[in-house]
Amino acid sequence: MADEKAPSYEQAREELTEVVRRLETGGLTLEQSIELWERGEKLAAVCEEWLQGARVKLAAAMARRSEPTSDDTPF
Repeated sequence: MADEKAPSYEQAREELTEVVRRLETGGLTLEQSIELWERGEKLAAVCEEWLQGARVKLAAAMARRSEPTSDDTPF
């Protein structure tokens, strides 16, 4: 996926859901199953990257929120 634009979290999740559905349905050749599995692994990695980025942003926002500032004085 290095040569293509990375999908959004929602796009990757939706495609991953479809990959899983196709694998669970069966009726695929071994080669098709392996290709789908590999695509699913890439999509799962994209989702994990998005989630990790969201965790970092959330942690930074929580840290800023808990930092005392000069504006915290009541008077």
